Amino acid sequence: MEFTSPEGEHKYAALVRAADRAVVGLDFDGTLAPIVDDPERAHIHAEAGDVLVDLADVVAAVAVITGRPARQALDLGGLEAVGNTIGDHGKELYLFGQYGNERWSSTRRRIVSPRPPQGLATFLRDLPRTLRNADAADAWVEDKGLAHAVHTRRMADPDAAFQRLLGPLRDLADRNGLVLEPGRNVIEVRAPGMDKGRAVEALVEEVGAGAFLFAGDDLGDVEAFEAVAALAKEGMPTLLVCSASDEVSALAERADVVVRGPEGVLDLLRRLTADARSS
Repeated sequence: MEFTSPEGEHKYAALVRAADRAVVGLDFDGTLAPIVDDPERAHIHAEAGDVLVDLADVVAAVAVITGRPARQALDLGGLEAVGNTIGDHGKELYLFGQYGNERWSSTRRRIVSPRPPQGLATFLRDLPRTLRNADAADAWVEDKGLAHAVHTRRMADPDAAFQRLLGPLRDLADRNGLVLEPGRNVIEVRAPGMDKGRAVEALVEEVGAGAFLFAGDDLGDVEAFEAVAALAKEGMPTLLVCSASDEVSALAERADVVVRGPEGVLDLLRRLTADARSS
Protein backbone atom coordinates (compact mmCIF):
# COMPACT_ATOMS: atom_id res chain seq x y z
CA MET A 1 0.00 0.00 0.00
CA GLU A 2 1.47 3.32 -1.10
CA PHE A 3 0.08 6.72 -0.23
CA THR A 4 0.51 9.14 -3.12
CA SER A 5 1.14 12.08 -0.79
CA PRO A 6 1.20 13.02 2.91
CA GLU A 7 -2.37 14.23 2.38
CA GLY A 8 -3.34 10.68 1.48
CA GLU A 9 -2.19 9.47 4.91
CA HIS A 10 -4.24 12.20 6.60
CA LYS A 11 -7.29 11.27 4.51
CA TYR A 12 -6.93 7.62 5.51
CA ALA A 13 -6.74 8.58 9.19
CA ALA A 14 -9.86 10.75 8.84
CA LEU A 15 -11.69 7.90 7.15
CA VAL A 16 -10.79 5.55 10.01
CA ARG A 17 -12.24 8.01 12.50
CA ALA A 18 -15.47 8.21 10.46
CA ALA A 19 -15.62 4.49 9.60
CA ASP A 20 -18.98 3.85 11.24
CA ARG A 21 -20.55 6.39 8.84
CA ALA A 22 -18.59 5.29 5.77
CA VAL A 23 -19.69 3.56 2.59
CA VAL A 24 -17.02 1.43 0.90
CA GLY A 25 -17.57 1.19 -2.86
CA LEU A 26 -15.62 -1.37 -4.87
CA ASP A 27 -15.24 -2.13 -8.56
CA PHE A 28 -15.34 -5.84 -9.48
CA ASP A 29 -12.87 -6.69 -12.26
CA GLY A 30 -9.29 -5.80 -11.38
CA THR A 31 -10.34 -4.73 -7.89
CA LEU A 32 -12.09 -7.70 -6.27
CA ALA A 33 -11.47 -10.20 -9.08
CA PRO A 34 -8.22 -10.73 -11.02
CA ILE A 35 -8.34 -9.80 -14.71
CA VAL A 36 -8.51 -12.92 -16.92
CA ASP A 37 -8.80 -13.52 -20.67
CA ASP A 38 -12.34 -14.91 -20.36
CA PRO A 39 -14.57 -12.48 -18.41
CA GLU A 40 -16.97 -15.32 -17.61
CA ARG A 41 -14.22 -16.93 -15.50
CA ALA A 42 -13.37 -13.79 -13.50
CA HIS A 43 -14.24 -15.13 -10.08
CA ILE A 44 -13.88 -12.98 -7.01
CA HIS A 45 -10.69 -13.40 -5.00
CA ALA A 46 -11.00 -16.42 -2.70
CA GLU A 47 -10.57 -14.31 0.46
CA ALA A 48 -12.76 -11.39 -0.62
CA GLY A 49 -16.01 -12.67 0.89
CA ASP A 50 -14.58 -12.99 4.40
CA VAL A 51 -12.87 -9.60 4.10
CA LEU A 52 -16.12 -7.91 3.06
CA VAL A 53 -18.06 -9.52 5.91
CA ASP A 54 -15.49 -8.31 8.46
CA LEU A 55 -15.42 -4.86 6.87
CA ALA A 56 -19.22 -4.56 7.03
CA ASP A 57 -19.04 -4.76 10.82
CA VAL A 58 -17.18 -1.44 11.05
CA VAL A 59 -18.69 0.64 8.22
CA ALA A 60 -22.18 1.83 7.34
CA ALA A 61 -22.46 -0.20 4.11
CA VAL A 62 -20.46 -2.02 1.47
CA ALA A 63 -21.23 -1.71 -2.25
CA VAL A 64 -19.93 -3.37 -5.40
CA ILE A 65 -20.26 -1.02 -8.39
CA THR A 66 -19.48 -2.74 -11.67
CA GLY A 67 -19.97 -2.60 -15.40
CA ARG A 68 -20.95 -6.26 -15.36
CA PRO A 69 -24.58 -7.35 -15.42
CA ALA A 70 -25.80 -7.66 -11.84
CA ARG A 71 -26.66 -11.36 -12.08
CA GLN A 72 -23.24 -12.20 -13.48
CA ALA A 73 -21.44 -10.28 -10.73
CA LEU A 74 -23.60 -11.93 -8.05
CA ASP A 75 -22.78 -15.39 -9.39
CA LEU A 76 -19.06 -14.87 -10.03
CA GLY A 77 -18.63 -13.17 -6.68
CA GLY A 78 -20.81 -15.46 -4.60
CA LEU A 79 -22.23 -12.16 -3.39
CA GLU A 80 -25.67 -13.42 -2.43
CA ALA A 81 -24.09 -15.61 0.25
CA VAL A 82 -21.83 -12.74 1.30
CA GLY A 83 -24.88 -10.48 1.50
CA ASN A 84 -26.72 -13.02 3.66
CA THR A 85 -23.88 -13.05 6.17
CA ILE A 86 -23.57 -9.27 6.15
CA GLY A 87 -27.34 -9.06 6.71
CA ASP A 88 -27.02 -11.38 9.70
CA HIS A 89 -24.69 -8.76 11.16
CA GLY A 90 -27.34 -6.06 10.70
CA LYS A 91 -25.62 -4.37 7.74
CA GLU A 92 -26.27 -4.25 4.00
CA LEU A 93 -24.44 -5.18 0.82
CA TYR A 94 -25.38 -3.26 -2.31
CA LEU A 95 -24.65 -4.22 -5.90
CA PHE A 96 -24.88 -1.75 -8.77
CA GLY A 97 -24.61 -3.59 -12.09
CA GLN A 98 -24.04 -2.19 -15.58
CA TYR A 99 -22.65 1.07 -14.19
CA GLY A 100 -25.65 1.55 -11.92
CA ASN A 101 -28.45 0.74 -14.38
CA GLU A 102 -29.18 -2.44 -12.40
CA ARG A 103 -29.55 -2.59 -8.64
CA TRP A 104 -29.60 -5.34 -6.05
CA SER A 105 -29.24 -5.34 -2.29
CA SER A 106 -29.03 -8.00 0.37
CA THR A 107 -32.29 -6.67 1.82
CA ARG A 108 -34.41 -6.56 -1.33
CA ARG A 109 -32.68 -9.53 -3.02
CA ARG A 110 -34.17 -8.67 -6.39
CA ILE A 111 -32.44 -7.17 -9.41
CA VAL A 112 -34.14 -4.00 -10.62
CA SER A 113 -33.34 -3.32 -14.27
CA PRO A 114 -34.62 -0.97 -17.01
CA ARG A 115 -35.41 -1.87 -20.61
CA PRO A 116 -32.55 -2.14 -23.14
CA PRO A 117 -31.67 1.27 -24.59
CA GLN A 118 -33.06 2.58 -27.85
CA GLY A 119 -30.46 2.43 -30.58
CA LEU A 120 -28.85 -0.78 -29.36
CA ALA A 121 -30.56 -2.91 -32.01
CA THR A 122 -29.29 -0.65 -34.81
CA PHE A 123 -25.83 -0.61 -33.27
CA LEU A 124 -25.78 -4.41 -33.28
CA ARG A 125 -26.95 -4.55 -36.89
CA ASP A 126 -24.02 -2.39 -38.02
CA LEU A 127 -21.43 -3.81 -35.62
CA PRO A 128 -20.17 -6.75 -37.76
CA ARG A 129 -19.36 -4.43 -40.68
CA THR A 130 -17.60 -2.00 -38.33
CA LEU A 131 -15.48 -4.83 -36.93
CA ARG A 132 -14.56 -6.06 -40.42
CA ASN A 133 -13.61 -2.58 -41.58
CA ALA A 134 -11.29 -2.22 -38.56
CA ASP A 135 -9.67 -5.62 -39.27
CA ALA A 136 -11.13 -6.93 -36.02
CA ALA A 137 -13.80 -9.34 -37.22
CA ASP A 138 -12.64 -11.94 -34.68
CA ALA A 139 -13.11 -9.66 -31.66
CA TRP A 140 -15.40 -11.25 -29.10
CA VAL A 141 -18.72 -9.43 -28.57
CA GLU A 142 -20.34 -9.89 -25.17
CA ASP A 143 -24.09 -9.39 -24.82
CA LYS A 144 -24.83 -7.73 -21.46
CA GLY A 145 -28.50 -7.17 -22.09
CA LEU A 146 -28.42 -3.41 -21.53
CA ALA A 147 -25.07 -3.05 -23.28
CA HIS A 148 -22.60 -4.80 -25.56
CA ALA A 149 -18.88 -5.11 -24.96
CA VAL A 150 -16.27 -5.70 -27.67
CA HIS A 151 -13.26 -7.56 -26.26
CA THR A 152 -9.85 -7.58 -27.96
CA ARG A 153 -7.99 -9.45 -25.21
CA ARG A 154 -8.05 -12.78 -27.08
CA MET A 155 -6.74 -11.31 -30.34
CA ALA A 156 -3.15 -11.63 -31.59
CA ASP A 157 -2.35 -7.97 -30.80
CA PRO A 158 -5.01 -6.84 -28.30
CA ASP A 159 -3.71 -3.28 -27.84
CA ALA A 160 -3.46 -2.56 -31.58
CA ALA A 161 -6.95 -3.96 -32.20
CA PHE A 162 -8.30 -1.88 -29.33
CA GLN A 163 -6.86 1.30 -30.84
CA ARG A 164 -8.22 0.48 -34.30
CA LEU A 165 -11.70 -0.06 -32.92
CA LEU A 166 -11.96 2.86 -30.53
CA GLY A 167 -12.76 5.56 -33.11
CA PRO A 168 -15.14 3.55 -35.33
CA LEU A 169 -17.08 2.20 -32.34
CA ARG A 170 -17.33 5.66 -30.84
CA ASP A 171 -18.77 6.97 -34.12
CA LEU A 172 -21.24 4.08 -34.32
CA ALA A 173 -22.31 4.62 -30.70
CA ASP A 174 -22.78 8.36 -31.28
CA ARG A 175 -24.98 7.75 -34.33
CA ASN A 176 -27.29 5.59 -32.22
CA GLY A 177 -27.49 7.80 -29.14
CA LEU A 178 -25.32 5.50 -27.04
CA VAL A 179 -22.19 6.11 -24.97
CA LEU A 180 -18.85 4.35 -25.21
CA GLU A 181 -16.88 3.17 -22.18
CA PRO A 182 -13.29 1.99 -22.80
CA GLY A 183 -11.59 -0.42 -20.41
CA ARG A 184 -8.80 -2.99 -20.37
CA ASN A 185 -8.86 -4.33 -23.93
CA VAL A 186 -12.62 -3.92 -23.94
CA ILE A 187 -14.93 -1.27 -25.38
CA GLU A 188 -18.44 -1.18 -23.98
CA VAL A 189 -21.40 0.59 -25.58
CA ARG A 190 -24.47 1.33 -23.49
CA ALA A 191 -27.25 3.82 -22.80
CA PRO A 192 -26.39 7.34 -21.63
CA GLY A 193 -27.56 8.83 -18.34
CA MET A 194 -25.97 6.51 -15.80
CA ASP A 195 -22.41 5.94 -14.64
CA LYS A 196 -20.53 4.88 -11.52
CA GLY A 197 -20.43 8.47 -10.29
CA ARG A 198 -24.20 8.61 -10.15
CA ALA A 199 -24.20 5.29 -8.34
CA VAL A 200 -21.88 6.84 -5.72
CA GLU A 201 -24.25 9.80 -5.35
CA ALA A 202 -27.25 7.48 -4.97
CA LEU A 203 -25.49 5.51 -2.24
CA VAL A 204 -24.56 8.65 -0.30
CA GLU A 205 -28.17 9.80 -0.32
CA GLU A 206 -29.73 6.41 0.42
CA VAL A 207 -27.35 5.39 3.21
CA GLY A 208 -26.84 8.89 4.59
CA ALA A 209 -23.10 8.38 4.29
CA GLY A 210 -20.72 10.51 6.30
CA ALA A 211 -17.58 9.19 4.58
CA PHE A 212 -16.75 7.33 1.38
CA LEU A 213 -14.00 5.04 0.09
CA PHE A 214 -13.95 3.96 -3.53
CA ALA A 215 -11.51 1.48 -5.07
CA GLY A 216 -11.22 0.93 -8.82
CA ASP A 217 -8.69 0.10 -11.48
CA ASP A 218 -9.64 1.48 -14.87
CA LEU A 219 -11.21 4.23 -16.97
CA GLY A 220 -14.72 3.02 -16.21
CA ASP A 221 -14.13 4.12 -12.61
CA VAL A 222 -13.22 7.73 -13.44
CA GLU A 223 -16.75 9.06 -12.84
CA ALA A 224 -16.82 7.37 -9.42
CA PHE A 225 -13.47 8.97 -8.57
CA GLU A 226 -14.82 12.35 -9.65
CA ALA A 227 -17.97 11.94 -7.56
CA VAL A 228 -15.96 11.01 -4.48
CA ALA A 229 -13.56 13.93 -5.10
CA ALA A 230 -16.60 16.25 -5.15
CA LEU A 231 -17.70 14.85 -1.77
CA ALA A 232 -14.22 15.60 -0.41
CA LYS A 233 -14.52 19.22 -1.54
CA GLU A 234 -17.73 19.44 0.48
CA GLY A 235 -15.80 18.35 3.57
CA MET A 236 -16.65 14.64 3.68
CA PRO A 237 -13.84 12.24 4.69
CA THR A 238 -12.97 10.24 1.56
CA LEU A 239 -10.32 7.93 0.20
CA LEU A 240 -9.65 7.07 -3.46
CA VAL A 241 -7.85 3.78 -4.05
CA CYS A 242 -6.24 2.70 -7.32
CA SER A 243 -5.87 -1.03 -7.87
CA ALA A 244 -2.85 -0.88 -10.17
CA SER A 245 -1.23 -3.52 -12.37
CA ASP A 246 1.48 -3.85 -15.01
CA GLU A 247 -1.27 -3.64 -17.61
CA VAL A 248 -2.91 -0.42 -16.50
CA SER A 249 -2.80 2.17 -13.73
CA ALA A 250 -5.02 4.81 -15.28
CA LEU A 251 -6.28 6.05 -11.90
CA ALA A 252 -2.96 6.29 -10.07
CA GLU A 253 -2.61 10.04 -10.53
CA ARG A 254 -6.10 10.63 -9.15
CA ALA A 255 -5.76 8.28 -6.17
CA ASP A 256 -4.86 8.85 -2.53
CA VAL A 257 -3.58 5.28 -2.23
CA VAL A 258 -2.15 2.90 -4.83
CA VAL A 259 -2.26 -0.85 -4.15
CA ARG A 260 -1.30 -3.88 -6.20
CA GLY A 261 -4.40 -5.52 -7.66
CA PRO A 262 -7.07 -7.40 -5.71
CA GLU A 263 -4.51 -8.68 -3.17
CA GLY A 264 -3.57 -5.11 -2.36
CA VAL A 265 -7.20 -4.00 -2.16
CA LEU A 266 -8.00 -6.75 0.33
CA ASP A 267 -4.92 -5.91 2.42
CA LEU A 268 -6.09 -2.29 2.58
CA LEU A 269 -9.60 -3.32 3.61
CA ARG A 270 -8.19 -5.61 6.31
CA ARG A 271 -6.11 -2.73 7.63
CA LEU A 272 -9.09 -0.38 7.58
CA THR A 273 -11.17 -2.91 9.50
CA ALA A 274 -8.46 -3.43 12.12
CA ASP A 275 -7.75 0.29 12.52
CA ALA A 276 -11.45 1.13 12.84
CA ARG A 277 -11.90 -1.50 15.54
CA SER A 278 -8.97 -0.20 17.54
CA SER A 279 -9.75 3.49 17.19
